[in-house]
Amino acid sequence: MSDTPVKTQKIGGILEVTIDRPKANAIDLATSRIMGNIFANFRDDPELRVAILTAATEKFFCPGWDLKAAAGGDEVDGDYGVGGFGGLQELRDMNKPVVCAVNGICCGGGLEIALACDIILAADHATFALPEIRSGTVADAASVKLPKRIPYHIAMEMLLTGRWVNAEEAQRWGFVNHIYPAADLMEHAWEKARLLESGPPLVYAAIKEIVRDAEDSKFQDALNRITTRQLPTVDKLYGSEDMIEGFKAFDEKRDPVWRGK
Repeated sequence: MSDTPVKTQKIGGILEVTIDRPKANAIDLATSRIMGNIFANFRDDPELRVAILTAATEKFFCPGWDLKAAAGGDEVDGDYGVGGFGGLQELRDMNKPVVCAVNGICCGGGLEIALACDIILAADHATFALPEIRSGTVADAASVKLPKRIPYHIAMEMLLTGRWVNAEEAQRWGFVNHIYPAADLMEHAWEKARLLESGPPLVYAAIKEIVRDAEDSKFQDALNRITTRQLPTVDKLYGSEDMIEGFKAFDEKRDPVWRGK
């Protein structure tokens, strides 16, 4: 096993996070806490704008919970860290885009972590499932998220039977954005991240907060909170230097320079 179960590299405003815990990149409590700290630091670092989440092997992205560790009893209902399981699912105020590059088997909690990202890219050999039913437990986060993301009956079939879905079907149902040959996956993930890095960070933050806030709200209630600047990210965006810069750049027919202010 690697000395460090999660590796990171920073290039410009992009942080690449790689799960590296052979053989299958299963996540135990310690790994989850490390991931939570990594993503919390990413969230709070003004120099970082986009994250990529991937894994070190071509066979496994992540099967989720480390069942071997859980079988010993010490890993059940423990401290998953600041961001909940996998560092992302319960991390408050994560207002920066995260791209997930799924490069292999993605199941259980691994799929739940992928669903916590904003854009999901998959290698053409990637497969997806929620097999918790066979282990006598519930895919809790997926039970909340998946029926809201894809057709209800497809989500329920995955949850109730644990059946596997290939990359093409995952894309068809809409929880994978794009599929690429495995050898090209990370190139495309970085291409997407660089595109996002060049965009307006205050707008990204507002989009993410609006989406979270509106998830269980009536349309007019959600819109009223936006137009009256009740959401902190929206209030910061309106009247910001970046907003004025966007108007000026459009008028002057040039690319804007975003400063996050």
